[in-house]
Amino acid sequence: MVTLTFPDGAARDYDQGVTAMEVAKSISKGLAKKVLAAKLDGKLVDASLPINDNAKIELVTAQDPEGLELIRHDAAHVLAEAVQELFPGTQVTIGPVIENGFYYDFYRDEPFSADDFAAIEKKMAFIINRNDKFERLVMDRNEAIKTFKEMGEDFKAELIEDLPEDETITVYKQGKWFDLCLGPHLPSTGKIGKAFKLMKVAGAYWRGDSEKAQLQRIYGTAWRTQEELDAHLHMLAEAEARDHRRLGKQLELFHMQPEAQGMVFWHDKGAQLWRVVEDYIRRRTKSADYEEVKTPLLINNKLWQESGHWDKFRENMFVSEVSHGSHDEVHALKPMNCPAHVQIFNQGMKSYRDLPLRMAEFGCCHRNEPTGALHGIMRVRGFTQDDGHIFCAEDQITEETKSFITLLKSVYEDFGFTDLKVKFSDRPETRAGTDATWDKSEGALMDAVKAADLEVELNPGEGAFYGPKLEFVLRDAIGRDWQCGTLQVDFVVPDRLSASYIGDDDQRHVPVMLHRAILGSMERFIGILIENFAGKFPLWLSPVQVVVATITSGADQYAETAAQKLRAAGLRVETDLRNEKINYKIREHSADRKIPIIAVVGMKEAEDGKLALRRLGSQGQTILSLDEACETLGHEALAPDLRRD
Repeated sequence: MVTLTFPDGAARDYDQGVTAMEVAKSISKGLAKKVLAAKLDGKLVDASLPINDNAKIELVTAQDPEGLELIRHDAAHVLAEAVQELFPGTQVTIGPVIENGFYYDFYRDEPFSADDFAAIEKKMAFIINRNDKFERLVMDRNEAIKTFKEMGEDFKAELIEDLPEDETITVYKQGKWFDLCLGPHLPSTGKIGKAFKLMKVAGAYWRGDSEKAQLQRIYGTAWRTQEELDAHLHMLAEAEARDHRRLGKQLELFHMQPEAQGMVFWHDKGAQLWRVVEDYIRRRTKSADYEEVKTPLLINNKLWQESGHWDKFRENMFVSEVSHGSHDEVHALKPMNCPAHVQIFNQGMKSYRDLPLRMAEFGCCHRNEPTGALHGIMRVRGFTQDDGHIFCAEDQITEETKSFITLLKSVYEDFGFTDLKVKFSDRPETRAGTDATWDKSEGALMDAVKAADLEVELNPGEGAFYGPKLEFVLRDAIGRDWQCGTLQVDFVVPDRLSASYIGDDDQRHVPVMLHRAILGSMERFIGILIENFAGKFPLWLSPVQVVVATITSGADQYAETAAQKLRAAGLRVETDLRNEKINYKIREHSADRKIPIIAVVGMKEAEDGKLALRRLGSQGQTILSLDEACETLGHEALAPDLRRD
């Protein structure tokens, strides 16, 4: 007999060799129909695996994250079978689950294209309808190598040859077709369902090595239900329409070019948007008693060695070697600002009365990101952080953390982000500092989290190399998550860089350093804003807030006067005096340029001293006197913090 303990603590005895599927049937037939796999003592296994030892058991259904992952895993297997049936001679390599779907890499002389997808999807649906059972088979190592080589599957044979000698070799059959796989799998192909779609084909290299065979990668997505698939496809369509790279060009915000990979050329309107965001953050940090500083871009590598960043980030630093006759110097463009801020703290003796000392900088940093990782202004090599560091005593960590969280939430709300989750990232495998130091820093941060009544999701092993951190993840208008803000507790770097203050006991103490950012990378956050608002910025953020457009040239002088008064009221205003029809002007400024307000003026408006205001997304118009428009729009265009004042 074996004793199986369920998540609710209940325990039942079963005959040795019982399977999870049989356990489910003993509870109810309805449950058995839903079960896809099981977790035994936390390990995911096939529902058909015999259970021979006492264990904690969890029955996995499609509603569990593991269930959805299995659906995608098996969809990849079915994709591989379908491709080989349709295109004989194609070799299969690997096909893992990825976020929102799966892919499979194939070796074939002829290229695949999206035109092949309909036939492949039809064949996949046929295999799923066939409802073949997934069967796990253990093979002798040499027999497995021989079998795959005889099939012409050289890549699979190579994978087996590279496995340790004592590795158990398993394959999974679905009907007559089988694949090398660790498993587990669904009970049968029918459990995958029909909520799948092939998305794109791309190139890849065998084992990621450009010196090895070039493969073709087919990407797909799979979901529990058609409704989930439709929602995902709608989100992708929305994301494409909101792509910051396309909108950045359309709205004349920025451009990028090969001569400066990963660097951004900000145009006038983009620079205006940048200034609005920067000025807003500057006001918020100033009101929170931060001192704003500015530190060098290029710093001798000795400082990076002392701080520990040289060993950790050297391969991502842009390095400059300079010869000064008898000696050479190595400098690096700073990849982060924290060691430089410690240098400012170290100027002059500090007392406990000076703490907390809050330091902020719009710090320009550079990191040599791989070319393949670059993505518009979301992932760049040159970026600016709304960086800040709080130097404080240990007993000030909780209050400073609570204050920062309050500030961060308020800032996100001002930008329109109210859906926020927080991850608690603890010690990574490679780190600086002793275990005792990490115990102290993690404990201090968790105490602060509890005091702030903050719900956090544990994110094991993802802390900074010098301390644990909170990662603030916001959700945008179409449900995508973006990790932006961070707060890190650091007992290590201040000590390494000899930072100290005199305590109330007249002794020297090392301050705690709280690394914090709200927006993170300014470039990335502006990219998020572009996509969140689909280029239709709220009035306070829009680079151009009002366009005064004339119906007839006779109103040109009044339009110029109106524009000047609106500018005097603090608005960013352009005029459109072109000899074009007003409907054409409205369409251009609304659909293409996404200007929030178009002030239409003709001879009647000029004679009456009024403006006909058309708002983006609205078909109607509001008639206001010029003075009323200046007062109303001038207040409406203020940043949220200024409106509150």
